[in-house]
Amino acid sequence: MSDRNVTKSDSINSEDKEKEENYYLDEIDESDEDYYLDDEIDEDDEDYFLDDEEEEEDEPSEESEQPDDGKKPSGQQDPAKTQVMPDVIEIRSAVQSVPPAGSGSSDNYEEYEDDADFDEADEDEDVEFEDIFEEEEPKKKNKKSGQKKGRKKKSMKKLWIITGSVVAAVAAVYIGVSVFFMSHFFMNTEINGHDFSGKTPADVTAYMKNQVDGYKLTIKEKDNKTDTIEGSEISLKYKENDDIRNALKKQNGFLWPAALFSKSSSKVTVEVSYDQSALESKIQSLQAVTAEQIPAQSAYPKFDGEKFVIEPEVIGTAVNRDVLNEKVHQHISEFNTELDMEKEECYAEPKFTSDSEEVKKACDTMNNYCKASITYTMTEREVVDKTLISTWVTADENMNVTFNEEAVKAWLTEFGDKYDTVGTTRTIVTPTGKSAEVSGGTYGWSIDEDTEFEALTNSIKNGETVEKEPAYYQTAAAHAPADWGNTYAEVDLSAQHMWYIVNGAVALETDVVTGLPTPEKETPSGVYNILEIQRNKTLVGEIDPDTGKPEYETPVSFWMRVTWTGIGFHDATWQPGFGGSLYTSIGSHGCINMPYDMAESLFNMLAMGTPVIIHY
Repeated sequence: MSDRNVTKSDSINSEDKEKEENYYLDEIDESDEDYYLDDEIDEDDEDYFLDDEEEEEDEPSEESEQPDDGKKPSGQQDPAKTQVMPDVIEIRSAVQSVPPAGSGSSDNYEEYEDDADFDEADEDEDVEFEDIFEEEEPKKKNKKSGQKKGRKKKSMKKLWIITGSVVAAVAAVYIGVSVFFMSHFFMNTEINGHDFSGKTPADVTAYMKNQVDGYKLTIKEKDNKTDTIEGSEISLKYKENDDIRNALKKQNGFLWPAALFSKSSSKVTVEVSYDQSALESKIQSLQAVTAEQIPAQSAYPKFDGEKFVIEPEVIGTAVNRDVLNEKVHQHISEFNTELDMEKEECYAEPKFTSDSEEVKKACDTMNNYCKASITYTMTEREVVDKTLISTWVTADENMNVTFNEEAVKAWLTEFGDKYDTVGTTRTIVTPTGKSAEVSGGTYGWSIDEDTEFEALTNSIKNGETVEKEPAYYQTAAAHAPADWGNTYAEVDLSAQHMWYIVNGAVALETDVVTGLPTPEKETPSGVYNILEIQRNKTLVGEIDPDTGKPEYETPVSFWMRVTWTGIGFHDATWQPGFGGSLYTSIGSHGCINMPYDMAESLFNMLAMGTPVIIHY
């Protein structure tokens, strides 16, 4: 370097020199930092290990240069700074050595005589330095990017080679195993209850043949009893068929992976031959068959006097022969050595047990019916409650509950027969003390059974508690043998006399003339009631076929009807007398003829519906 250059360089003051050095050092440090951040280490890169080796080789020489006391020699710079300082010195030298444009001599430096000129030159130098570093930075980054791409390509190539090798190996294994399972059964394969995983049809056939020799079936029965059936006793032989080979054909060898996670069971028809009559004889001689055959009985709802409870099932000892025969054949065909008759359900089992929901539900339903209580207030209190209702509800063999409505109707018929009094024979004691029986008529109690049936069944189904009288077609005065009560009209046909009794005492009595004692005109006996009361009525007889006119048309002042056929009380002013035996000669057409004044009095006392008892 010339003396002029050194001298001119020294013309730069120390403050500006320090500023320039700090600026360029900052730029270099930032570039250096970026370099290490961007350069990611990849262990797959072969240069990764080479770099380590180079560093290891460099380390001894560096250590040899260090003083033993650990101190740096004077004038020796920091290694980090020595990587960049030469560039700085080179750049500064280059700048200093370049003369201003248009001048070939270093004397041009003299043109910077004042501070303004020097500052302008300093700014130009700053711009040039920045451009230099900006050009250096992309070069470093492009170099690093290229290195990365190269390493990635090498890694991908290795990956594809490894992946291809693994796939080829797996495919070879898969195909090999598939070929194996084209002639062998899958894993987890059972044939007729036996495991034949990985076995060939020949293995299965050999197993079946070996089972015939010395075969014996032990049959376990109730009460720890056992019986045996030996193969030799029934001439047992194995008959080979194609079922085993067909079972393998159905198997797709390429689907063997699925068999590792699921159990495959094949039902193969193993044909064995044996003496049918000998086997039947052995079955017939089993202790379970020769013992008493007590049939099984399902649990069912049973009324205990208060409610329905579940009566436990009866297991019984009866053998289900169809099931037993089937199980014996199956066990012999599969060469099973033991048959548990209870586990295989060879005994007749009850359809329902105490724990069956059907039985519990039926029991609850039947008890709901029995909650009802209906009391009829008759001469005796008739109660329809759980005791009676329990006989009307039943559960069939399938535990379907039935409410027997026909049984309800039958009960109502008996109830009506007991309390219906219309037409029944009743006894009456006349005011004279005479006792007479009377039957027939239209008066009395008559229960409307159809209406009451609907009311009763609804009350039962709804579980109601009620006290009531039944529905009636008609009613009477009292629930008693003498249901007419103590107020009534009485006619004694034999005595030709009548009484009107009010509250048990005679209010009126008189002789009368009743109907002529012929079938067409006699006064009917029985218990009736007053149906009509009318003044000044004309009584009209039946039409005479010969004349086409009524037999009679008789006006009366007081009419009190007893029957709808024309029988009643009325005044008879045309009669010459009353009582005695006049009725046998001048008797009426059936009415009760009365003296005018007695008819009038009775007319004024009688009420509609008053009972009328006519007897001999």
